[in-house]
Amino acid sequence: MRTTGARRTWRIGSRWRRSAAALCCGALPALTFPAPSWWWLAYFGIVPWLLLVRTAPTARRAALESWFGGTGFMLAVHQWLLPSLHVFILVLAALLGALWAPWGLLVRALLGGAPRAGRCLAALVLVPSGWLLIELVRSWETLGGPWGLLGASQWQLPPALRLASIGGVWLLSLLLVAVNTALTQLIALPRARLPAIAGLLVCALACTAAWYAVPLPHSDGTVRVAVVQPGPDGGPEGRLARSASLTRAVAGRGVQLVVWGESSLTQDPADHPRLAARLAGLSRETGADLLVNVDAPRAGQAGIYKSAELVGPHGPTGQRYSKMRLVPFGEAIPFRPLLGWATRVGRAAAVDRKRGTHQVVMPVATANGLRIGPLVCFETAFPDMSRHLTADGAQVLVAQSSTATFQDSWAPAQHASLAALRAAETWRPMVHATLTGVSAVYGPRGEPVGGRLGTDRSAAAVYDLPLAEGTSPYTRLGDWPVFGALAALGLWGAAAALRRVTRPGRARR
Repeated sequence: MRTTGARRTWRIGSRWRRSAAALCCGALPALTFPAPSWWWLAYFGIVPWLLLVRTAPTARRAALESWFGGTGFMLAVHQWLLPSLHVFILVLAALLGALWAPWGLLVRALLGGAPRAGRCLAALVLVPSGWLLIELVRSWETLGGPWGLLGASQWQLPPALRLASIGGVWLLSLLLVAVNTALTQLIALPRARLPAIAGLLVCALACTAAWYAVPLPHSDGTVRVAVVQPGPDGGPEGRLARSASLTRAVAGRGVQLVVWGESSLTQDPADHPRLAARLAGLSRETGADLLVNVDAPRAGQAGIYKSAELVGPHGPTGQRYSKMRLVPFGEAIPFRPLLGWATRVGRAAAVDRKRGTHQVVMPVATANGLRIGPLVCFETAFPDMSRHLTADGAQVLVAQSSTATFQDSWAPAQHASLAALRAAETWRPMVHATLTGVSAVYGPRGEPVGGRLGTDRSAAAVYDLPLAEGTSPYTRLGDWPVFGALAALGLWGAAAALRRVTRPGRARR
């Protein structure tokens, strides 16, 4: 009896240790994103997680440990939300972490035990495909959107940006998980060394082929753009006065477009003639249209919209885009009757913002009809939105953001890094302008243009933005890596079901 009790105690202790290890292993890949930006960690950062899950004693434990790993990843990637959501972030992380439970079953089925070469080759395709399916599901706006996609950690690496122009951030995630899977096989499966080495060679060859064979965007001149970042100090009136002062400072420098950050106005110029006249005066002084951002109700319409609005020398031009995808809990609480209690434990939205209905491409008269595609804050995380704007004729992507609530966290730098990916994916330069936060500009290959404005800056910066012509493969082909991953998982599932039907005795064993 004592022996049995000691064995049970050891088993319970082992389970807790494995669960804690899974939580830590899942959190490890979060260090690949800014601010740490250990991009190289993405190539082996999932290996400890894979090694743990493949050795799970049962399928149930594999699913549970993958759940814990996913929870750790979600907590680490969204840790900057803790001051706003408090304990509710634990609930959200656990709910989203459950998406990794089926992936744990897949990992154990393909890498557990001593698999043969065929199963090891299949794992190099199916394990990354399973990961990509998780990223696809959690990219739904209501579940938090595509923040922290593994491929986004490679935003500063030119070869990775070249791959992004072919298959977007999805292709980068696939390749990174494939490399991690191959390294896991090299470490833990001696019989799988040949397939693992073959998989690593295929990944290396794919990157090399992309670097030499993928076409590059053709130069199409430049446009001079100014970014105005007033900083976090002062209320709405103080920020407006500071933004106006900084805008006047770029007069006479040949600027063709001035971009303000998110929520730079708390009144709609279309409904307030004095404000509209003030902005029109700034446009005349600088000789450039102003792209401002309004966080206010509209006359004759119920609710508050966040809108990018173009103002010219004669006032508002009528070009307006209203934000379509709202930040969960920050701007709108999903399933408010059920989750509305989040407002009592954190700084969740007391009132839901209203959604726009369609994307807009705006011609800028002071920039010779330059066509810009505006995005607001959270929307820069969605690859499809920038791709659709490019397909509709946008020559420059413009993001207006504000990270005032998260100034001292990793969020501002990570948010700004997404602009490099969107630029590389679409072959369109991108301007990321913030009310407060990190403002940055990237060229059509995802390369940085000029210097950043950090969270401690209150300044205006002028950039000569390179333009490009042509259509990137990703813009033309769309999310083909996602469809390929779904097809691979579907074929594997169908084959497994067929084996179970034709050989039920063997399948049970």
